[in-house]
Amino acid sequence: MTLLLLGGTGEARQMAERLRGQDAIISLAGATRNPEAQVLPTRIGGFGGADGFRSYLEAEQISAVLDATHPFACQITARTAQVCADQDLPYLQFLRPQWQPEPGDHWINITRESEAADHMPHGAVVFLGTGRQTLSRFANLEGREVICRQIDPPEQPFPFAGGRFLVGRPPFSVADEVALFVRLGVDFLVVKNAGGAPSRTKLNAARQLGIPVLMIARPPQGDWPIVNSVDDALAWVKAL
Repeated sequence: MTLLLLGGTGEARQMAERLRGQDAIISLAGATRNPEAQVLPTRIGGFGGADGFRSYLEAEQISAVLDATHPFACQITARTAQVCADQDLPYLQFLRPQWQPEPGDHWINITRESEAADHMPHGAVVFLGTGRQTLSRFANLEGREVICRQIDPPEQPFPFAGGRFLVGRPPFSVADEVALFVRLGVDFLVVKNAGGAPSRTKLNAARQLGIPVLMIARPPQGDWPIVNSVDDALAWVKAL
């Protein structure tokens, strides 16, 4: 059996570590220019759509797919689940639990990036912890000072007026985030509800500083098998 592990998350790296020595391949989308080395044979880059993915599965004789991509990689997940169903391949999505507000948090729940502008005045300093791939969806934030943090140095200018990039590679401690938000004078934090302990530090920093958080809801999930823990995902692999 050859397992294809779709990675890009910290949990996928944990799974890869525990699958060391087994017949498995990890695939990374290539969103980060210099990803950390993996312990499994690694494929980097897109598949070229559904047809390309089918061809890859056949060429590599993949017998099962474990999807541990980002919770907001909904198009990749839906495509993967459908192709696996068409090919009659076992498929499982690992989906880490969502963040839940804690006492002292001031969260404003929104469903789309464009809604963020409705909750913040012109002139506000806005910190985007959402990555660069959906940055264009915040174009209506013109009139605010927008700071978008990303791992790699930018290759293109900021897509709308009043914004700038901030380069930083995680992990970030709560103290790091508090110091950064104070230095930048952040008035609002915008994040996707990605879940996960390492990324929660910015939410804890916002709570300490009384900064409102615009929390983007996760996309709806489809009708396919889902687990919420690394142990359950690996138990599924073992049972194949």
